[in-house]
Amino acid sequence: MSGTFASFNTALSALRYQQTALDTASSNIANSSTAGYVRRRAEAETIGASTQPALWSRSGVGGESVGLAGINRLTDALLDARVRAEHGKQSYLDTRVAVLERVESGIGEPGDTGVSAAIIDFKGAWQDLANSPSNEASRGQVLAQGAALADAVQQQARMLEAEMGDDRARLTAMVDEVSTLAGDLAATNSSIAIAKVNGTDAGVLLDKRDQLALRLSQLTGASATQRSDGGFDVSVGGVALVSGDRAGTFSVVSGIGPGGTGAPPVVLGVTPPGGAAATAVSTSGATGAMVEVLSTTLPAYASELDAVARQLADAVNAQHTAAYDATGTPGQAFFAYDPADPAGSLRVAITSASQVAASAVPGGGRDGSAADTISRSFVAAEASYSRLVNSFGTTVASAGRLATTQRTLTGQVDGAREQLAGVSLDEEMVAMVAAQRAYEAAARLMTTVDSVLDTLINRTGLTR
Repeated sequence: MSGTFASFNTALSALRYQQTALDTASSNIANSSTAGYVRRRAEAETIGASTQPALWSRSGVGGESVGLAGINRLTDALLDARVRAEHGKQSYLDTRVAVLERVESGIGEPGDTGVSAAIIDFKGAWQDLANSPSNEASRGQVLAQGAALADAVQQQARMLEAEMGDDRARLTAMVDEVSTLAGDLAATNSSIAIAKVNGTDAGVLLDKRDQLALRLSQLTGASATQRSDGGFDVSVGGVALVSGDRAGTFSVVSGIGPGGTGAPPVVLGVTPPGGAAATAVSTSGATGAMVEVLSTTLPAYASELDAVARQLADAVNAQHTAAYDATGTPGQAFFAYDPADPAGSLRVAITSASQVAASAVPGGGRDGSAADTISRSFVAAEASYSRLVNSFGTTVASAGRLATTQRTLTGQVDGAREQLAGVSLDEEMVAMVAAQRAYEAAARLMTTVDSVLDTLINRTGLTR
């Protein structure tokens, strides 16, 4: 439109655009605390004369209007990918630390109720018996302290088994969550593609897409690739989990059976969209940490604990069967255990104090030399247990340091993304004021043009 009336159209376009800018700022402020929300910005574009040629005519537009080029989400694809990668690493380390710290707390070393304290008390009981071999109470104390030691070892073994059972249940829940998230992301990809075709705003869908991809990265260390239609393709361990609007499944291939039972190693797999069988994959994130502790860390500790229990029992039994009890009878095996589960089945085999063998000679009721020898027989087992606990403590401390270091790096990339995508109330207030003033100026322009037209139409040519 050319001529005087064209100014009305210019003012109207300004009013419409500034109203959209105000609405966008309002939406940003309203969602300033919404998790996963990415701030928007209304982008303007100049609307000039028509570029289409017309017969016997030419454009007479003397000014340009303004239009809405689009509402952009303030994101950086490379930064978002970095955020997903760092969060995957952080989730792996945090999950591993949480499991290790629970086990360390259950071990209870150093402490008054742990295996180390029970070994010291058991050794002290044998030394007391060596000093008073004819004292019946000293023999009973040896029996009681031996039972306490066996119970301490059994309790630690049961704690490890309970932790592994809980971790298998947690891993199963994570695996189910990954499959659900994959289905949700595929559905979101489909909705984004439809919105792109229809020309509608897909901002909310894109926010949801980013949240789903981030959670998948936290759980599995998955990598996401953006499609031309705005969706994400996701792969885990190089195997496709989500492809467009189709989703595969994530599952436990081996290591966890019905009811949460199982034995290492634990293997996870991905069935690609349209695939018939699961492909074993190596994951990171929380599931990768759970696989590691279930397949390597905790079984290794349990195996070492079994070795300590076996070493302790065999050392005591070897000396006890070479000695003589209060009746002058050769000693029996002091400890018994199941070779398949030494730590979990360790128990005292003899049933009465008179069966405690303290003498090195038959009928030596006042001889306690064998008791003294037995008190020193399990020094190697005690040292093995100390090395086991110290090594595990070092592992826990190292894992904690790695998690803390990674937390610093994760915080840095989160901060960089927050600066770009996060809502600043101060910035939004400035944007609102600017849009408000521009709206007022456009309204004033329309009023001025209306006054000019009133003069031209109603007053031009009047005579007194």
